[in-house]
Amino acid sequence: MYVFDNNSFRELGSYYPNQFPSFWIEFNRAVENTKIITSVREVYKELEFYTRPRHAHITNWVKEHRSIFREPSLDELNFVNQILSTKNFKDILRHEHLYEGKPCADPFIIAAAKVIDGCVVTEESKKPNSPNIPNVCEYFNIECTKLQGFMEREGWSF
Repeated sequence: MYVFDNNSFRELGSYYPNQFPSFWIEFNRAVENTKIITSVREVYKELEFYTRPRHAHITNWVKEHRSIFREPSLDELNFVNQILSTKNFKDILRHEHLYEGKPCADPFIIAAAKVIDGCVVTEESKKPNSPNIPNVCEYFNIECTKLQGFMEREGWSF
């Protein structure tokens, strides 16, 4: 199972449905099979907050598939606590986002993947000494890949 970050959904903005219909057929099939793709409520909030109007098809798709953006379970919330209690990762919740009321999904994405033994799909890259998703996933032994890696792992080619 894969837990998608908002930047991977935004990356899908380049896959316009009229130009990539076979991709969207396969992606929607994977979403309908809830054992493959999921995400978290905070990603939904980030997408509402950050998605650019030129990607209206993503905005519409997200609204139509709201059910995949799950609320955190108690186990997930406990794991978020564990992430935030780890010295190197306490800043994963960006203070400026918290002060400005902006959503911050990163620890919830990671926790969801940990609890379901899944893989995080994010466009972030590892950076030394950073509390970003790939570094936190590596520390807690959680699989992490980019959208391209997701498609390769699933054997998709169009």
